[in-house]
Amino acid sequence: MSILKDFKDDVSIVLSGQAGQGIQTVEFLLTRILKIAGFNVFATKEYMSRIRGGMNSTQIRVGTKPVNALLNRIDILIPLDKGAFTHLSDRISDDTVVLGEEHNLSDNFDRDRFLEVEFSRIASDIGNKIYSNIVAVGTIAGLLDVELEAVTNYVKRHFASKSGDIVENNIEAAKAGLEIGNSLVHDKRIVVDITAENTEGQILLSGIEAVGLGAIAGGCNFVSSYPMSPSTGLLVFLSKHSGEFGIIAEQAEDEIAAVNMTIGAWYAGARGLVTTSGGGFALMTEGLSLAGMLESPLVIHLAQRPGPATGLPTRTEQADLELALYAGHGEFPRLILAPGTLQDAFYLTQKAFNIADKCQVPVFILTDQYFVDSYYNTDAFDISKIQNENQIVKTKKNYRRYELTKNGASPRGIPGYGDGLVSVDSDEHDEEGHITEDIDLRVRMVDKRLKKLERVKDESLPPELIGTDDYKYLLVCWGSTFNVAKEALEHINNDKVSLLHVKQVYPLPQQTTEFLSRAEKTVMIEGNATGQLAKLVKLRTGFEFEHKILKYNGLAFSVEEIVEEVKKVLD
Repeated sequence: MSILKDFKDDVSIVLSGQAGQGIQTVEFLLTRILKIAGFNVFATKEYMSRIRGGMNSTQIRVGTKPVNALLNRIDILIPLDKGAFTHLSDRISDDTVVLGEEHNLSDNFDRDRFLEVEFSRIASDIGNKIYSNIVAVGTIAGLLDVELEAVTNYVKRHFASKSGDIVENNIEAAKAGLEIGNSLVHDKRIVVDITAENTEGQILLSGIEAVGLGAIAGGCNFVSSYPMSPSTGLLVFLSKHSGEFGIIAEQAEDEIAAVNMTIGAWYAGARGLVTTSGGGFALMTEGLSLAGMLESPLVIHLAQRPGPATGLPTRTEQADLELALYAGHGEFPRLILAPGTLQDAFYLTQKAFNIADKCQVPVFILTDQYFVDSYYNTDAFDISKIQNENQIVKTKKNYRRYELTKNGASPRGIPGYGDGLVSVDSDEHDEEGHITEDIDLRVRMVDKRLKKLERVKDESLPPELIGTDDYKYLLVCWGSTFNVAKEALEHINNDKVSLLHVKQVYPLPQQTTEFLSRAEKTVMIEGNATGQLAKLVKLRTGFEFEHKILKYNGLAFSVEEIVEEVKKVLD
């Protein structure tokens, strides 16, 4: 007899244990094995900043249909440490089934919902307790009836750099786990009814990889950074592929050097990217102002995490919108993009390089820990749409770098390309780039720089509406909350409720006001304490949101949370 109801179409599996117990290895292997087997998969993690001793967890969702959002629900829990029950107490329900070793159970857990799998003993029999996480990989694959060959081939590939004995032991561990999973299904002790589809042609990647691929597609050939969680993965990704794509990757001595190197790269004709998080970007604000005065293109990837100061260094939050918007002394234009999907991350990052080059302004790609660390399968990117627009001009002898123009963007030359002198200066300057204190010219130069904001507006990306045009209630979100809010909308199942996703948060696209004015009630969903986008909308349009759903405890929104909060508004 089955001990739990049949999971149809979607199952949420959570592994939890202490740092160093190999949870990320399980996530990495399972997502790829299941995707190869034709399943739709989603994985996301939450982890403490301690190297050892902190409790971490990862959720792996497997679905017949695409899955790409965090659930609070846990269908199957695999605790690798007894502390998992305390750590996940608010997510474990009466329907949660626990798979694992009895010594990892909490004292008050209902044994009727426990299926014993002796991961450690099986691993020790194979050769070392360290293989227990690979036994877990095989067990979950077995529950989903994944073929033996698909599991063992990928395990062999993953551990190919290790010695032959280690590779064989990992394969044996995966096989042992697969047999356990198969037997649980065969004995109907657990039922998971999910259909594998043909996901061939799709790609499985994380948010950080999507941003990295977008940067490569945008012609990025220089990246500099001082490592800071959760942005470091982008430097690692671009460094790993630097040889293939001709990218110079520089780990700078600090954040100030990183941003100045990137500005220098643009001055020399490269397409540069700097990646950082909030505390690191705080040190870059003088460099941002330098880019504003030099009228230098600049692309900044800002991966948000909770502050102030060190805050919660491995958690997530959407609280740096105002930092990106108001950073830097003086007045100069900028553009802020916030991808909500992997597709957005690729195409918006690629577009960021063209806009920065064309408008000669800083462009931000605003992500967060939840976004960059989450994986799911998505359609392959259409590179036939990609077209990079190089705006560099060949200079003549009478070249003026800051020539006053109607749209504010002067012809941009680079040293050594043409006969002209490319003179730039951090002080106020004349058209040739020489320092000036002429107050009338100062006004003309400020006006010239600010004119570029209109050119940026010409590149605006309209908000994306999900649901019917004939809505009564309008949910509004930006960045990483999108996929969660979109799935919540499906569960709400009310044809009078639609969702507006703002991908370009500054300058606000003009269509934003039109969408908002048509709704009887509006609800802003943001991962911060003060409603930063809601404040920006009010400042720029005068529109005030009646309701806000805000979260700022360091964890991402779950689908269930948004459903519950929206239903309160509807009621």
